[in-house]
Amino acid sequence: MTITTLIKSIQDIMRKDTGVDGDAQRISQICWLLFLKIFDDKEQEWDAIQPNYRSPLPSRFRWSNWAKDPEGITGEELIDFVNNDLFPALKALATRAGVSRQGKVVGAVFEDAYNYMKSGTLLRQVVNTIEEDVDFNSSSDRHLFNDIYEKILADLQSAGNAGEYYTPRAVTQFMVDVINPRLGERILDPACGTGGFLTCAIEHLNRQVKTPEDKERLQESIHGVEKKPLPHMLAITNMMLHGIDVPINIQHDNTLSRPYKDYSPRERVDIILTNPPFGGMEEDGIEKNFLSKHQTRETADLFMALIMHLLKHDTGRAAVVLPDGFLFGEGVKVTLKRELLQEFNLHTIVRLPKGVFAPYTSIATNILFFDKGGPTKDVWFFEHPYPAGYKSYSRSKPLTIAEFDLEKKWWGGAARKGRKTTQHAWKLSAAEIEARNYSLDCKNPHQVDVIHAEPEDLLAEYQQLSAQVQATQQALKATLLAGLERSA
Repeated sequence: MTITTLIKSIQDIMRKDTGVDGDAQRISQICWLLFLKIFDDKEQEWDAIQPNYRSPLPSRFRWSNWAKDPEGITGEELIDFVNNDLFPALKALATRAGVSRQGKVVGAVFEDAYNYMKSGTLLRQVVNTIEEDVDFNSSSDRHLFNDIYEKILADLQSAGNAGEYYTPRAVTQFMVDVINPRLGERILDPACGTGGFLTCAIEHLNRQVKTPEDKERLQESIHGVEKKPLPHMLAITNMMLHGIDVPINIQHDNTLSRPYKDYSPRERVDIILTNPPFGGMEEDGIEKNFLSKHQTRETADLFMALIMHLLKHDTGRAAVVLPDGFLFGEGVKVTLKRELLQEFNLHTIVRLPKGVFAPYTSIATNILFFDKGGPTKDVWFFEHPYPAGYKSYSRSKPLTIAEFDLEKKWWGGAARKGRKTTQHAWKLSAAEIEARNYSLDCKNPHQVDVIHAEPEDLLAEYQQLSAQVQATQQALKATLLAGLERSA
């Protein structure tokens, strides 16, 4: 069964259930069921290779003991078991003293999870479908999770909220490739969503793993925080399927809710890779966690202040996706940009074209690369071009990692030496940017702006302009007539 068919068959069963309302609830339901299946497969592996392994789950709550048998409990008995026994037991693991690391992971996943299904018969059908068609102890099926993940994200998009935590794979891969994490470096995504940056970092670091000790160092180096329960659940699952057996460092929390001053020097990190939420506002009071000069309710600005604070002095480096609004914005944004130039080496800004995040958002975005321990001398800008024949990106024609070969060839290696001005690349000195009141919204001086738009958009704009011209003509005519009448 293909992944699309598997997910569709599960959703078709759930659509018959009166308790599940809409795509978001169906996806949440699929996610906690998949997590329990995957965790059980991992436990079978741990039972086999760790002689002293003890499950944090009482025997009757392990997937293999209540879900595996296709003729097992069903109907009202199954719903009663899930709602009144299973969920309370799993939620309690989040706060129970003495719980193992594995137990804490399960508790964090189920802390805000909910069983929406009301029909135990339909729930049994869903469980049987998952059990029959997915074996995550099979290497081929493990790779299928990436397809499941992409399908779930596509469905989340139709539910209206995937853009809050989705970054195209090509962008995350390019950022990781350029930052080039090394084994032992502490890596953080403070708004990790479903874990895209972190899984790319894991894949990059896996090429450096040679010994069991190396694997342990990798396990301890990956850190993430996600505010919302559904993407956090997906991130945990994603980590487990990428070899992070106990992803205890993927926290379910709002990074911004912790006071700025509470972070100790030991909590600073070597690398931050992130696409913080932008365009949103934090709840009242969150800004009080920050220094007065950084206080704002705009989410992306608060994340930038925190990112700059959390990087290790002299060795920390970051790659951050930000919208155009940060580049030309005033107020707190100017304060942050001034600090970026004075205390960091903001060496490169890759300007992405519109449509990179389509269909989630049309907002133009940029990738800022900077190292702690500045100051900045020059900022290089690189305008990523559309492929030949493209006017925009779309779901059927997305941005690909191969397109970033252009930037990689120009980059100049880890030392960034030998960079040259090209039709896509130019630079400004820190003094020039300061003279612009720290505006980083620098247009490519080598290209004439060409406005690409869909025919229907151009027609609508033409009709609007025509209406404005007619209105102006009518107003002028009325004014002339009124003047002639007065002079008559």
